[in-house]
Amino acid sequence: MQRVMSLSLGALGLALFLALPGLGLADSHELAERLSKGDRAEADRARDAGRKPAEVVAFLGIAPGMTVIDLIAAGGYYTEVLSVAVGPEGKVYAQNNDFVLKMREGANEKALSARLAGGRLANVERLNREVAELGLAAGSVDGAITALNFHDVYNSNGEEAAQGFLKAVYAVLKPGGVLGVIDHVGDAGADNKELHRIEESRAVAAAKAAGFQVEAQGDLLRSPGDDHSKNVFDPSIRGKTDRFALLLRKPR
Repeated sequence: MQRVMSLSLGALGLALFLALPGLGLADSHELAERLSKGDRAEADRARDAGRKPAEVVAFLGIAPGMTVIDLIAAGGYYTEVLSVAVGPEGKVYAQNNDFVLKMREGANEKALSARLAGGRLANVERLNREVAELGLAAGSVDGAITALNFHDVYNSNGEEAAQGFLKAVYAVLKPGGVLGVIDHVGDAGADNKELHRIEESRAVAAAKAAGFQVEAQGDLLRSPGDDHSKNVFDPSIRGKTDRFALLLRKPR
């Protein structure tokens, strides 16, 4: 298993990017440039510093022309990032279930609808379905991502349900396809359900049980200033939490 300690610029960053199976450093710079231009919302641009979308895409090896899915896409921040990354020859599915679309008085439904209004992201298709009922052909997707969601799946429904979530994604991925899991780091013994966090080791164990190879555990979104004892929505750390990034691969 490869432990990716950083995706910073310079010699170490270059070596790490070249070691990964997908994009290289130049591609990451190019994507970052494209994301900084165009008509992306200012609120999305403001999130980029903490979420490092170009580096995340490079870490996962998402490339132009791929078919990918944003799982529990909510308002679609990563949906748009992926849309730019895969380009006009690629395809992005934005998946949300009914609960996610109706929560907070329909905030996610409104945000995603506005994002896609007028065919603005022409390569994006919405999937308003449960993950277990995606309706996609088996082995038809190159890559997937779920960002800051897996803790809710695990903490609210248990380990078996979390494995079921992962197995449903596994089924639609092509052999060699990737799933990126990004989440808030939780500590053993803490009330991670209340804090909206999860231990990285639990996510790793669930991924392995679902059949995935854990190819890398990336540190590109780590934040040492987060002491893990606060709820992720606490104003002092919101948007700046310590996060792990897993690169999971369906065996070829």
